[in-house]
Amino acid sequence: MSAAETTPGDPLVLVLVGPMGSGKTSVGRRVARELAVPFIDTDKVVAREHGPIPQIFAEHGEEAFRRWERAAVEQAIASGGVISLGGGAVVTAETRALLKTVSVAALTVSPEAVAERIADTNRPLLAGENPVERWKNIYQARRAWYEEVADATFDTSRIPMQKVAATVVAWMRGRK
Repeated sequence: MSAAETTPGDPLVLVLVGPMGSGKTSVGRRVARELAVPFIDTDKVVAREHGPIPQIFAEHGEEAFRRWERAAVEQAIASGGVISLGGGAVVTAETRALLKTVSVAALTVSPEAVAERIADTNRPLLAGENPVERWKNIYQARRAWYEEVADATFDTSRIPMQKVAATVVAWMRGRK
């Protein structure tokens, strides 16, 4: 049995990874509702415990944020449910190691589709001019890590989030 498979009585754990704007929170909420399990957004956990993410980056730096993020991921995995990670969670080797123990779905999105989703964003790494170009560079830098941890990949570019969620649910049910 692989680490990502569960036995009866184990809590269901599904982690969603992918670039900013790929729909991890939207899809994750729908999948959790359909599977009747909790939904956890680790960015929201970190913000609740340490303050708004832009403020964390400004006052403590990315390293502190990643440390707090890894702790939130570890706690969420232990709790079970559907877990949405921030786009950069995979940059930390310790977080990637945690993800090898659970089912992981990567969500992808095209630059054209993400442009609409990140307009008027408050994401620290996209601040400044040409956020789509910044997004492309960040995605290319992280892409191999998403592929490394993913058990399956789902494109959200031009597909309604409800349909993506239904596909993810069917995939998860097929893993049991």
